[in-house]
Amino acid sequence: MQPPKIASFQPPRRTLMGPGPSDVPRRILDAMARPTIGHLDPAFTDMMEQTKTLLRYAFQTENKLTFPVSGPGSVGMETCFVNLVEPGDKVIVCVNGVFGGRMLENVKRSGGVPVVVEDAWGRAVDPAKVEAAFASHPDAKILAFVHAETSTGAQSDAAALAAIARKHGALVIMDCVTSLGGTPVLIDAWGIDAAYSGSQKCLSCTPGLSPVTFSQRAIDKVKARGTPVQSWFMDLNLVLGYWSGEGKRTYHHTAPINPLYGLHEALVMLAEEGIENAWARHRAQHEALKAGLEKLGLEFIVPEAERLPQLNSVTFPEWVDDAAARARLLNEFNLEIGAGLGALAGKIWRIGLMGASARRENVDDCLKALAAVLGK
Repeated sequence: MQPPKIASFQPPRRTLMGPGPSDVPRRILDAMARPTIGHLDPAFTDMMEQTKTLLRYAFQTENKLTFPVSGPGSVGMETCFVNLVEPGDKVIVCVNGVFGGRMLENVKRSGGVPVVVEDAWGRAVDPAKVEAAFASHPDAKILAFVHAETSTGAQSDAAALAAIARKHGALVIMDCVTSLGGTPVLIDAWGIDAAYSGSQKCLSCTPGLSPVTFSQRAIDKVKARGTPVQSWFMDLNLVLGYWSGEGKRTYHHTAPINPLYGLHEALVMLAEEGIENAWARHRAQHEALKAGLEKLGLEFIVPEAERLPQLNSVTFPEWVDDAAARARLLNEFNLEIGAGLGALAGKIWRIGLMGASARRENVDDCLKALAAVLGK
């Protein structure tokens, strides 16, 4: 058999303004190109400790168990559910978009008993409905919700939802994949017990790592389990031997060494900017984009008070061919925006302003390209 005649892949240069990934700065790409060393090398373990410290800053938490899972945000999600949900546990799970639905699927696959709180796609989770669910199910052990629903751009009131759960003695699992680094995520102040995110959104790293954090209450539940965690790879009791940093590290898996260089650099850049400044930058670029989109006649599907600054979902005129318009943006303007998912497929565009993509130049270029495609 002759070897295939395939040359090295050279990706086109794009401006990424979809729901993720976001633009990756050269500084992070350069960090990922540094020499690979062993995942048990003392120099690498020193970097691991720095990454944990930097992630605690990003999450605004003192949780010792804060580290990046080797895998995308979906693996971070599963890590939270397979460790904290035991068979028979009743879990109140909030569904107001695609990723709330994935939480529901995780509850089921972990053997939990789901109590579903539903809200319309494009709206935040209603705290009154969550309160009512706890009133009807006082034995519920966990509340799970998406802070920033990537499929719609709706942002829920995490502080209010967590307060309800704590009042009823329940743990809280929160999806902050699209919010971490772009809008306030206050793990300790809000009383969140387990949260997961992704490296490729507002942190502006490449996809493939999922920062997670667990409170002491969550750790206590994991240690008190009467049944083994169904996933060997995601079992915190095993992973901790590698990420704990206490005494000799034990081999668990070969960590993605160079991607972790990139995440470390991304978190260093976040600390240099200051997290409050990063939040303000995302908000400012959202306001600029919002003004331009409204001039083009594009309407947001999320009410302003519930709107996530870094993920903007808008409807487009009925005469517009969704796929053709996005293809033209990609081919003529090297601009990527996102399509709708699930119930909103073919009905909305999702325009991201995440991490390094949240720049005024990107906003201006995006608005000009949209104007051209819409004939305005």
